[in-house]
Amino acid sequence: MTTESDKNANYCDVSSLKRGDLLEVSRTLFTHFGIYLGGDIVAHLMPDILPVFTDDEKAVRQVVTNQRLVLGVICRSASIRVDSVEDFAYGAGIAVNHMDTRCKSPALPSEEVAARAETLVGSTDYSLLWNNCEHFVTHCRYGTPVSIQTDQFCEVVKTIIRDQRSVFVTAALGLAGMFWLGLGPSTTLPTILIPFLLWMAG
Repeated sequence: MTTESDKNANYCDVSSLKRGDLLEVSRTLFTHFGIYLGGDIVAHLMPDILPVFTDDEKAVRQVVTNQRLVLGVICRSASIRVDSVEDFAYGAGIAVNHMDTRCKSPALPSEEVAARAETLVGSTDYSLLWNNCEHFVTHCRYGTPVSIQTDQFCEVVKTIIRDQRSVFVTAALGLAGMFWLGLGPSTTLPTILIPFLLWMAG
């Protein structure tokens, strides 16, 4: 388990960054990752809906707004883009190579890490579980795409599913919905099906 003091020990001054460094910044619900390419720029994978609708490079290069990001997640559209360190950090502190202590594989040579990131710049599919920013940086730095955040999320979901109380809570909510919205296929089917699937999965 990573302590706050461990994290703080890895936060750095931007001037000390080296090409091929793995950067991470805290967001509200998750940690965002990128690969430092030198010259104050970072390659990182961002969900983004805009490239689906336009080839206007100038518009796409602007900082990704929350609305663009959320719609990109929903539509499974993303790009591996190059932004300034400042835009990448978005006001947060930057931790450097913090994942080296958590990954089983050793880091590849710095130049190879940066070259891998540069090769992948452009549009890509997005998946919260299978192809997110953490998969991108671990592929570049360690040669294997993994996401510790995704693994932790899946463990939490499995724990909830295994807890049989979730079956009763879901059934109770479904019955309340049926009572409130009335009896019909759109309320009855989920009320029966979801608790049954949770019970079978548990």
